[in-house]
Amino acid sequence: MYVFGQLLLAVARVVGVVLDVYTWVVIIAVVLSWVNADPYNPIVQAIRSVTEPVFRWVRRRVPFAVVGMLDLSPFLVLLGVYFLKIFLVNSLVLTAYRLS
Repeated sequence: MYVFGQLLLAVARVVGVVLDVYTWVVIIAVVLSWVNADPYNPIVQAIRSVTEPVFRWVRRRVPFAVVGMLDLSPFLVLLGVYFLKIFLVNSLVLTAYRLS
């Protein structure tokens, strides 16, 4: 069980890092929406291709995601990522420590 506990701990840490990186990608996407970024820039296209499907999903499912001209979907996505980080990653870490 020790090996499985260490594997689960490694998975928890990797998931935590992925969620941290996605948090920064969402923040960069918000900043890019405020400035007039070149839509043909490959970095801008990559950031939008990673974030826009999630934003669109939130806009469809949450009725108050767009209030007037204010789009709250990035904020709601960040809340979801933070929830996953607290709930999922901490649960995986606690389970890994119990198995070790």
